[in-house]
Amino acid sequence: RRHANTESENVRNDIERYMSQRTCNACNGDRLKPDALAVTLLSMNIMEVTRQSVEIALQWVEACRNGAWDSQDRGVVEEPLTTRELSIADQIFKEIESRLGFLSRVGLNYLTLDRSAGTLSGGEGQRIRLATQIGSGLMGVLYVCDEPSVGLHPHDGDRLIATLKSLRDVGNTVLIVEHDEAVMRAADHIVDLGPGAGEHGGHVVAQGEIDAIVDATDSITGDYLSGRKEIASPKNRREIGENSISIIGARANNLKNVDIDIPLGVFVCVTGVSGSGKSTLVNEIILKSLSQHFYRAKDRPGPHDEITGLDHIDKVINIDQSPIGRTPRSNPATYTGVFTPIRELYATVPEARARGYTPGRFSFNVRGGRCESCSGAGYTQIEMQFLPDVTVPCEVCDGARYNREALEILFKEASISDVLNMTVTEAHALFENIPKIASKLVTLMDVGLGYIRLGQPATTLSGGEAQRIKLASELSKRSTGQTLYILDEPTTGLSFDDAAKLLTVLHRLVDNGNTVLLIEHHLDLIKNADWIIDLGPFAGDDGGELVAVGTPEFIASVDDSFTGNYLRDFSGIIPDEGAHGSDKFQQNGRHDTALKNGAAEIKIADILSDQDMAAARSKASRNGAASRGRRRRRRRRAVSRSS
Repeated sequence: RRHANTESENVRNDIERYMSQRTCNACNGDRLKPDALAVTLLSMNIMEVTRQSVEIALQWVEACRNGAWDSQDRGVVEEPLTTRELSIADQIFKEIESRLGFLSRVGLNYLTLDRSAGTLSGGEGQRIRLATQIGSGLMGVLYVCDEPSVGLHPHDGDRLIATLKSLRDVGNTVLIVEHDEAVMRAADHIVDLGPGAGEHGGHVVAQGEIDAIVDATDSITGDYLSGRKEIASPKNRREIGENSISIIGARANNLKNVDIDIPLGVFVCVTGVSGSGKSTLVNEIILKSLSQHFYRAKDRPGPHDEITGLDHIDKVINIDQSPIGRTPRSNPATYTGVFTPIRELYATVPEARARGYTPGRFSFNVRGGRCESCSGAGYTQIEMQFLPDVTVPCEVCDGARYNREALEILFKEASISDVLNMTVTEAHALFENIPKIASKLVTLMDVGLGYIRLGQPATTLSGGEAQRIKLASELSKRSTGQTLYILDEPTTGLSFDDAAKLLTVLHRLVDNGNTVLLIEHHLDLIKNADWIIDLGPFAGDDGGELVAVGTPEFIASVDDSFTGNYLRDFSGIIPDEGAHGSDKFQQNGRHDTALKNGAAEIKIADILSDQDMAAARSKASRNGAASRGRRRRRRRRAVSRSS
């Protein structure tokens, strides 16, 4: 009763920890009464239709209008509607077909129509809104999109770009914040901000067509687009050891009873087109099962037979992009733990010792040294009734958080409030001779966060920044060498340069003996993995199978793998069938077996238009030319040094 009546979201979330969802026994999950479910069209009631993917629903509508429909569960071939019935329903079918077509064109053909909105990724939700706008037919509108390519495999990116161009072509303006190279190259005009982040950015470095960005030597984006900088493949990959975690009989959502081994002590990447079952495998089965095993978590994992090999690890850590805190009091200094030794240091200052101050005196969360007017927040909140609340600096401490006595204690002429207002880089310069503090600050700098302020409210940090703070916190801890780190698309919101720094951190975690398991579409991270698990071949009901496992070189040799095709054509990975790996489709005799809906052997040329293939070949040619140019320059430098 309290769960139903409370208006507090926090109370509701706390109660839900002790609740689990189960299918209603009365309607068996159909939501409707029997009399509503008795109405069928081609032997399918309305709930059976909504349980289908967008792609299957389109086929059903087509069958209603034009041809026979094979009811899969019943084995019955239904005839199309009569002429009279079609005259009544034709306009409705057109509307349904139009809306489903929009969803399909933005790469969401794998979603089921009854999918809960809460289970959609940010990119999926954004693409659904895009599809809605396409259907509206509006002109003269400014559309603003923040990374619409989030969660999209490169194979699906072409359809997204075509969708954005269709909005432009009818007279609209599309403004996008994006880090995806394919979207950048498709843009008519690019504005590159920088050159750095935080206080080192905020300037227009270059703007114009793609060539203007490429030619701008002070543009980090241009450096990566031109090939002056690159995220290179590792010269040597780690050896795959004997220890592994085995998932047997995974069958949640669209997974088709797959058995998967995850080698330990290496960098493992789970790939596949959007909707192929990656998140189901990693988040719904592996993460929830291991959380139950190690932490007695309440969430139930997805259906599977068993998971073995857990004795080889001692904990699992999910490093996601959720906020590091829900209130402005949370900040990088408190989350990483660096604020504790800083407070201890200030308590050892001679003046503080003479006054009898303890580390608690320098906390803004407890009485003593904090400003009591704002309770250490540094600001006061003014309720505006029907308008959003407004925050203003505290009139007593002027945003310093502390009272006068605490601010009088100085270390190298800096008060505790000054430290919270410093960037990580500035704080490192101040505390470089204090190892306990400097070591934690170095890890923040290593993940590319030298520009954020130690006291910056957690609510102002982006998802990518929050994730890297969590990574830095893990790096600063003493490693057991038996930890499994799980990351779901950590490159979301990251530029090329940020992705390179993230990759360095992930390799450091693995070098310490840990295992990194991540879901990723970013080709530069995928090609740096020691082991790839590729799911697919398609999305939804046509996915959920193990396409191939192995090193990037082996995956690139598998024609059935979309990921392999893109690694081969765009990332410079040289296919090697003799590399360590296994083509699961070939083992299962699937190469020449027609897939459902008439899809035969998977070739990238089968799903790209001639124009797209020409662009792909052109890009591959440019990449090859750039690589050859870099090799020539390296040879010339080597010759000049020897002479």
